[in-house]
Amino acid sequence: MTNQGQLSRRSLLAAAGFAGLAALTACGSGDDGGDPKDLSKKQEGAMKDYRAGERFKASKALSISLLHNNNPVYPTKKDWLFWKEVSKRTGVTLKPVDVPLSDYEKKRSLLIGSGDAPFLIPKTYHPSEVAFVSSGAILPVSEYVHLMPNFRDKVKKWKLEPELDSIRQSDGKYYLLPGLHEKPKAGYSLAFRTDVLEKIGASLPTTWDEVYDTLKALKDEYPDRYPLTDRWSTNTVYPAGALVSYLGQAHGIHAGWTYDNVTFDRKAKKFVYTGATDEFRHVVEYLRKLVAEKLLDPESFTQTDDDAVKKLLGEKSFAISANPQELVQNYRFNLEKQVKGAKIEMIPVPIGPAGEVILDGIRLENGVMVSSKALKSDNFVAMMQFLDWLWYSDEGQAFCKWGVEGVTYTRSGSSYELKSGISLMGSDPKAPKDLQKDYGFFNGVFTYGGSWELVSSSFGPDEKRFQDAMASRKQLPIAPPHPLESTEQEQVTLWETPLKDHMNQNMLKFVLGKRPMSEWDAYVTEAKAKNSDRLADLHTKAYERYRKDNG
Repeated sequence: MTNQGQLSRRSLLAAAGFAGLAALTACGSGDDGGDPKDLSKKQEGAMKDYRAGERFKASKALSISLLHNNNPVYPTKKDWLFWKEVSKRTGVTLKPVDVPLSDYEKKRSLLIGSGDAPFLIPKTYHPSEVAFVSSGAILPVSEYVHLMPNFRDKVKKWKLEPELDSIRQSDGKYYLLPGLHEKPKAGYSLAFRTDVLEKIGASLPTTWDEVYDTLKALKDEYPDRYPLTDRWSTNTVYPAGALVSYLGQAHGIHAGWTYDNVTFDRKAKKFVYTGATDEFRHVVEYLRKLVAEKLLDPESFTQTDDDAVKKLLGEKSFAISANPQELVQNYRFNLEKQVKGAKIEMIPVPIGPAGEVILDGIRLENGVMVSSKALKSDNFVAMMQFLDWLWYSDEGQAFCKWGVEGVTYTRSGSSYELKSGISLMGSDPKAPKDLQKDYGFFNGVFTYGGSWELVSSSFGPDEKRFQDAMASRKQLPIAPPHPLESTEQEQVTLWETPLKDHMNQNMLKFVLGKRPMSEWDAYVTEAKAKNSDRLADLHTKAYERYRKDNG
């Protein structure tokens, strides 16, 4: 998930945008005996005139170590075409250090802490990198983007400076190279049984008021059932995380999965505690109303995904949270097998008080940290050029996603089609080969972000309709930068979890009717006793300090 930010230091990136390899200087640490700011002796294997849109090709064969998230869905294989083709195209041999998906973050921390981390550390979600800043174990990569023309080009072209400002630390630098999206990409919304809606004369809702009316109509027709039963409540600290998140979006706040303890109040020009805002209270009141009128299954906040889906397939419910993959591969596929004539569609996120909006900050994805050890390497410049090509060039991104043209896919204009006999995420259940498992492409370590043309190239018809509708919406304003100093971060860490736990526990009590809404003010007072106001004030202080220091 991504954080919020707002442009305040355009000059830093703008200046970097005009720098070329001729000016190979950067701030950083190094103990190779020379000037740590001088990169002139770290160009082994580098291209002299590397430019955006040009394939990186090392002038000398290189090996680069990489932390690799070993996903059980497509376990790492040494003979993947991905590894071979990377080496063939660039002259770089990647040396993956495999870490199981279930243990990735813990193992990453141990490797970085012990000084044994590989040079490249991808699949890192902001703000995970913050924990490694004070030790100097990772590089302030913003100091080296002058070596990355594709990265700079996309930031400038897609106007991503505000998003990058959102991940800067108190020193004005950022320590993570995030995935970059041309357009915001939404993921979740409600899905409805359209055949049942047609039967009762109801249509797909477009607003949250209409969602209520539609669920009410379903309840009137089927009084013994809950029209909506939901999922994504287990294995997460946020009950019904998806539903609460996109309901929060409609009210203009981060809630559910995307919850953030602080929200920037633009009128007051200060941060406030999210769990005490009017917007959050309206989210809670809406859910409470659905539960009270038996329109939403109260078990939605505690049950497993399997139990929720079984209710949908058993026609005990007619609506559920969805993403495009689950819609097609799970709900629709299984409904069609079990219920004659069943149809189900996913709607664009219903519109609420905030209007036709989409969450802020979602144009950045997980990204790559660079170990400080890499700066001591003679091929540091080449490594940064390679990183830029593989993760940020149009060619590199298409390669990571689809593979080798003529071998794994064919292309006509902006349309990609897998070669016969190759499947992707179940697209052809009878295919003998799988793009991820057998070839190593569409791997989450390398595949993220990019142009809308590339991102949408893998959309099925349902996702294309959904994403096209969401892409036309206005992104919520990005909050201004408010990076915390190390001592402040330590304090915030102590406050964050108790506050989130308090919010979650009481949200459930209010929603399920176990605590009356008349006690909302008491709940807010309890949060203050857990330092909610102090947390917000600290972020406001950081915002004011950053604005003063950086303009």
